[in-house]
Amino acid sequence: MYKRVRLRDTVEVPPRHLAEVTPDLVKKLLQDKLEGRMDEDVGSVVSVIEVQDIGDGAVLPGEEGVFFEAEFDALTYDPQMQEVVDGEVVEVVNFGAFVGIGPVDGLLHVSQISDEYLAYDEEGQALASRESNETLAVGDAVRARIVTKSIDERNPRDSKIGLTAKQVGLGKHGWLETEREKRAAQQAEAGES
Repeated sequence: MYKRVRLRDTVEVPPRHLAEVTPDLVKKLLQDKLEGRMDEDVGSVVSVIEVQDIGDGAVLPGEEGVFFEAEFDALTYDPQMQEVVDGEVVEVVNFGAFVGIGPVDGLLHVSQISDEYLAYDEEGQALASRESNETLAVGDAVRARIVTKSIDERNPRDSKIGLTAKQVGLGKHGWLETEREKRAAQQAEAGES
């Protein structure tokens, strides 16, 4: 879930910029420091939006710059357990599909895609069903639910988000549209009888 939050953090201003410590400078330094970083409490910092307050500077022994505590607004993405998300398949491997959801990827394990057996087509970069001829490939839009999350603050790329699509209303968008059309046709037939 995307959220606008107010945060506080300390930023080091290099000596060459001490003559003019402005909100724009502090914003740039905060962006360089925080954007893309994962935090267990707030999720991934997508963007530093606006600096609200800059505190007094502090000099630390052995450090060149001056440290300022800043209060600022940021846009964050924090995946929530059981949240339903839409994303795009960014990679297909033999054990499932990686789905881009916001600034992170979630794993849609092959066992969580369908009740049918899905074979991996390495050449076509897809998972395919022999029973229904349905495929899931790179670029497909998917709706899934977050079922596990493990955030690694030190190495954000090692964070793990687990997804499922084995529930009514979840799956590849094309499959969902086909299912809606099928139900509408059945309801129309039932209405005629």
